[in-house]
Amino acid sequence: MEEKKNKNQLNIELNEEIGQGIYSNLAVITHSPSEFVLDFIRVMPGLPKAQVKSRVVVTPEHAKRLMMALMDNIKRYEANHGAIKNIDDGNNGMNIPMNFGSTPQA
Repeated sequence: MEEKKNKNQLNIELNEEIGQGIYSNLAVITHSPSEFVLDFIRVMPGLPKAQVKSRVVVTPEHAKRLMMALMDNIKRYEANHGAIKNIDDGNNGMNIPMNFGSTPQA
């Protein structure tokens, strides 16, 4: 039985560069019949241009598994830390404050 368990185990390697992570405060999701494209973007205050920092392409089945995993983790997070403020104002979360924070000054 132990041998079978080890056969099905997946070793996942996380190198140091990827382990540092990428900060993103905006995600844009698009899809086709065969894939979902998740663009993770960093919007900085006072800058008129934002940059895609990472793009992840997944199958529709994996996108659904990802959604379910996120929902499960959000439930657990809120059980420990309280409810996350709802930012949806009826615009499907597209109320993006383009002037958040302070304007940089020299």
